[in-house]
Amino acid sequence: MSPLAETAALLADRTRAAFCQALLDGRAWTAGELARYAGVRPSTASEQLSRLVEGGLLTEERQGRHRYVRLAGPRAAALVEALASYAPDPPRPRNLRQSAQLSAEARARTCYDHLAGRLGVALADAMIARGLVVDDSGLAVTPAGRAWLADALGYRHSAGTRRPLVRSCLDRTERLPHFAGALGTALCATALERQWVRRVGSGRAVEVTPEGAEAFRESLGVKV
Repeated sequence: MSPLAETAALLADRTRAAFCQALLDGRAWTAGELARYAGVRPSTASEQLSRLVEGGLLTEERQGRHRYVRLAGPRAAALVEALASYAPDPPRPRNLRQSAQLSAEARARTCYDHLAGRLGVALADAMIARGLVVDDSGLAVTPAGRAWLADALGYRHSAGTRRPLVRSCLDRTERLPHFAGALGTALCATALERQWVRRVGSGRAVEVTPEGAEAFRESLGVKV
């Protein structure tokens, strides 16, 4: 089996795909938490997680008796999100709680380590409109964008860093690009640290705080 087929086979299983989508929140989960999320037995979860770790999509950390897993990195997250964006629309929510969760995630959520949903797309559009990022023959951060990163977020990109400064990520719900890469990570981390956004429940959804609405409006002209 070719390496491409092997990787595709890892995500061809519903349980393994559900695990990877849950881990797009960027946090580490225990096997028990993922088993409850996917509605499978702990023994099944452990077996499927081992396959994902062996296939390189997940990494594991052990703290005492607890085993935590997370996505292996930005490349693994980008693969999962890209496949999810091409999948058919999910079925209609079964109840009010599920409907509220899906609506919240569509408004604003984390996509591994960057912001997605309508908020993420709006921020990406604003950066291009203000000349912080250009999309001529591929995305690039302008000198003005690098200055904004340093002044507004306190981030300076090292020339020796292998991770790209900015990368386009097709948004699963909006079907439009938001920004990943080091820029997306710095913006998301700063927004969470300064409480411009806060997590909602145990999923990927975040909500913009009043302080965040003001910060996004002043720095990028985005009205939330």
